Amino acid sequence: MTTRHDTAAPPAKGGAAPGRPPGDAVSPEAARKRARLSRRWQRDMRWSPYAFVAPFFVFFAAFGLFPLIYTGWASLHTVELTAPTDMAWTGLDNYTRIFDDDFFWNAAKNTLTIGIISTVPQLMMAMGLAHILNYKLRGSTFYRVIMLAPYATSIAAAALVFVLLFGRDYGMINWVLDSVGLGKVDWQNDKWASQFAVSSIVIWRWTGYNALIYLAAMQAIPQDLYESAALDGASRWRQFLHVTLPALRPTILFTVVVSTIGASQLFGEPLLFDANKGASGGSQHQFQTLGLYLYEQGWVNQHLGRASAIAWTMFLILIVIGLVNYVISRRLRASS
Repeated sequence: MTTRHDTAAPPAKGGAAPGRPPGDAVSPEAARKRARLSRRWQRDMRWSPYAFVAPFFVFFAAFGLFPLIYTGWASLHTVELTAPTDMAWTGLDNYTRIFDDDFFWNAAKNTLTIGIISTVPQLMMAMGLAHILNYKLRGSTFYRVIMLAPYATSIAAAALVFVLLFGRDYGMINWVLDSVGLGKVDWQNDKWASQFAVSSIVIWRWTGYNALIYLAAMQAIPQDLYESAALDGASRWRQFLHVTLPALRPTILFTVVVSTIGASQLFGEPLLFDANKGASGGSQHQFQTLGLYLYEQGWVNQHLGRASAIAWTMFLILIVIGLVNYVISRRLRASS
């Protein structure tokens, strides 16, 4: 009986690797080409992301960073709209002048009160609408589109409609008030009435937008939490207080900060609410905001240096709001 012994195959000629045909060796030219392609691929992987994001930074530098720096530089000079290239150094004189101006503090107080009147009801109504839409309803998509429609409406169109509604002599709201015996209200000339009317435009435009943000956050809450609360006998109201609201704390903080920033920059609504008075914000500046005050100083009174100082003051206020948001969010994350 013969036995079969397996022997190793002899190495290929020319030092070719086992299993590779002798004619499959890489030539030096092909190796150099492969090396060039490899280096090109590495450069592409390294620099392509920067090329993709470069347009954003270019436009930001041209239309965001440069105007911000130039405005800060102009705030330290006396500059007039009639001669924007003629600058005279004044240091912090523009800032001291606006801080000594009673109209600036009036605009700041009006901005604060209009911001509170518009933000608090707006977010509370948005929370309630989101809580209702969070349940299964017929035509929920239709309701979401309806809520987003005011946000898509232009400020000019919305302000025109509300001006007609709040008209002193022929407005629908005064007609309703007069029909129930409450009398007519001069919405444009009374201080608190005008601020409430301007706030109503903001509430109408932004409630649906914030409601959709709350709704998206509510739908991300695990249903197990609601089921556990229901098994423990919690009503829907207690589930909302002890399950929904704690889970929405970061979202609520986000909407509060964004609404506060928007209120501090309020411009279109008060400007169009009384177009005859323009940037003055009423006959007695009763609803003039910081945005209107800036516009009045820069484009009505033609003091660009003073307007630049107001713009940078508003920018610093926004930085403070951002820092407060950062501190509160850190504490919320630490407590959760």
